[in-house]
Amino acid sequence: MASLLICGLFGFLSETALNVALTNLMEVFQISAATAQWLTTGYLLTIGILMPISGLLLQTFTTRQLFTGSLISLIVGTLIAALAFNFEMLMFGRVLQAVGMSFLLPLLFNTILVIYPPEKRGAAMGLVGLVTMFAPATGPTIGGLVVGYLTWHYIFWLSLPFLVLGFLIGLKYLENVTDVTKPRIDLLSLLLSTIGFGGVVFGFSKAGEGAEGWGSAVVITSIIVGLVALVLFILRQNVMSDPMMNLSVFKYPMYVVGAILVVLCPMILMSSMIILPMFLQTGAGLSAFTAGLMLLPGSALNGLLSPRMGHLFDKYGPKWLVIPGFAIVSVMLWFFTTLSPASSVALMVALHIGLMVGVGMIYMPAQTNGLNQLPPELYPHGTAVLNTLPQVAGAIGIAVAVSILTRGMDKYLHASSAPATQAEIANAMTAGAQNVFLSMIIIALIGLVTAFFIRRVVVSREVVHSPH
Repeated sequence: MASLLICGLFGFLSETALNVALTNLMEVFQISAATAQWLTTGYLLTIGILMPISGLLLQTFTTRQLFTGSLISLIVGTLIAALAFNFEMLMFGRVLQAVGMSFLLPLLFNTILVIYPPEKRGAAMGLVGLVTMFAPATGPTIGGLVVGYLTWHYIFWLSLPFLVLGFLIGLKYLENVTDVTKPRIDLLSLLLSTIGFGGVVFGFSKAGEGAEGWGSAVVITSIIVGLVALVLFILRQNVMSDPMMNLSVFKYPMYVVGAILVVLCPMILMSSMIILPMFLQTGAGLSAFTAGLMLLPGSALNGLLSPRMGHLFDKYGPKWLVIPGFAIVSVMLWFFTTLSPASSVALMVALHIGLMVGVGMIYMPAQTNGLNQLPPELYPHGTAVLNTLPQVAGAIGIAVAVSILTRGMDKYLHASSAPATQAEIANAMTAGAQNVFLSMIIIALIGLVTAFFIRRVVVSREVVHSPH
């Protein structure tokens, strides 16, 4: 577990830390914003394509084989990115990093399901929350520090020794804990999954980038082709005797509730992670470094509380965490709709802390409770689905948030008598950001209603002591 957690932590850290350096990279490589954005879009796209097949891989390769393959890809990708002297080389390194993370994350979840009994999984998943939520949230702050005092290369150089350390620990101590069943690989399912998830993630990512937004022919075509392929993929899985992604996981009610909450949570989190820094810089007039520091307390507290939330889940079940969590998130988002350029720094920091604490109370308990209801033979498929959905939801959340922000800003500036002044641009950013937070309140309220249907899964001892 130590090796998996170390590698996951620093894999995620370099993922979001680079986002802060995109402006710097545009100057260094003489590239446009649309080209630079591919460092993020390409990463998300690779994960969106590979994550759905992770269930197949978990049954095809041993724990050690999959760990070794994912870490070699992650380490080589990080090294190439650290040494990169042009955009193409950096892009190649990012894709290799994404390949490594696509295999490492499902392996981490599946290993926990296999080696921990249900009554202790909450605490173990809490440690995973430290990786999957704390690292991405603190990445921009660390990235801002590194870019401010060193060069962007050090974002990767700082991660590299820890990845190597985790790899060496894993080679020495990691055991094979899963059954290798060698399922038949269905090429048509593989193709439909790649086009489906890849098309949807690509389409929504592009919608959040360019000036054309949702009106772009590329965006519309990608999303339609992706959705059609996903429908065909689902139909294909339902008629196969040995499906690539076993969708019978959705026959389990608490898994379905968990999946819905796991989709809604990243939409709120990813939207706030992209809109808040923009508001703090353009709306409130703060520097990128100051904005990063303001978001650090909430991110740090989210990570520190994650193991504690896991223990509370083991003790009291999900309902007493998830329902209050969505209530807190809804209240914080409502207060965010009242922010203005004159709002105090202390208020904005406090609201972000509240938001991150609320999210921390939702994500891991909902996910763990859902996975607990599955029989052991469905663990690989259950983890594949619950690791794929947040990636797609995150891409959708970012695209929708950016488009709402842009539309709100354009509407404000169109009615303004002095649209070019800095004060009016700040006001326009505020108006756009408030619209985004209003839309996120709707998502949070849907989550709150859904949370009332969650109940603790009671697992029989026979499942705990299964051959797995």
